[in-house]
Amino acid sequence: MRLIVGPARRARCQALSILKAMFFTLTPTQIASYQQDGFLVLPGFKPAPELAAVRARAEQIVAAFEPGEQVSIFSTHEERRSADAYFLGSGDQIRCFFEEEAFDAAGQLRQAKALSINKIGHALHDRDPVFDAFSHGPALASVAAGLGLAQPQLWQSMYIFKQPGIGGEVGWHQDATFFETTPHSVTTFWFALEDATMGNGCLWVAPGAHRGPLRQRFVRQGDVVRMDTLDATPWPSGAQAQPLEVAAGTLVVFHGLLPHYSAPNRSSQSRHAYTLHVTDGQATYAAHNWLQRDGRLPLRGFV
Repeated sequence: MRLIVGPARRARCQALSILKAMFFTLTPTQIASYQQDGFLVLPGFKPAPELAAVRARAEQIVAAFEPGEQVSIFSTHEERRSADAYFLGSGDQIRCFFEEEAFDAAGQLRQAKALSINKIGHALHDRDPVFDAFSHGPALASVAAGLGLAQPQLWQSMYIFKQPGIGGEVGWHQDATFFETTPHSVTTFWFALEDATMGNGCLWVAPGAHRGPLRQRFVRQGDVVRMDTLDATPWPSGAQAQPLEVAAGTLVVFHGLLPHYSAPNRSSQSRHAYTLHVTDGQATYAAHNWLQRDGRLPLRGFV
């Protein structure tokens, strides 16, 4: 059902959007911090009603999801496990992926389906009206402009559940590994839909490490993928790593070369988050990247 919005309400919504964009215009200090550290934390970027809307919509998508005989399990440790046909065909679709620890030895779910999904991906921002509204707008366009993205292009969206007890570890990696452009331009917009703490698997980053090399490249050739090692620089450890404990509604933006990580979630509290991977249309998008668009679903910016 489509809601009909009158002129007065539409004008009010547009005015609020403009005010919000002005409020989130990045300051010179914030821009300098991003350039130095490779990430920026913006508390209170999304209000509670918007968080509730996307969480409710994610629940509906999972409830309607009926896995076939062969389920797809998401893993960051074994790239070939996550590169089945279901995954490779998800770039312009909405699909659900299970946690690695969701099933027992007999292949049965250990808990309810709603507590077994690792993520929903990868075109929520284009295919679903609720996520479309959450993923676009002048406030996000303003942030992107402040970070130097001249022509933002939204390639991928993911709703990440980080389920209680079985939420999987996401090892150290750089997002440019999966979205390589020349020059490097991929930028991640990470929204905390719930409070993210060290207890439930918050992000960890290595401040300033985005000035280092691209360590790995995820290459797709037809229906075959592989991970190539480009540089042997070790991943961060010890004092190099900083946890990002943030409240629900926070937006974290980080550079595609910034190493980041999240631990398994062994707590009783989930850590829902939503991410967008955005490149600059003025950069050249690599033909070997796993996610490509064939023109049937054109790329869009934030507005």
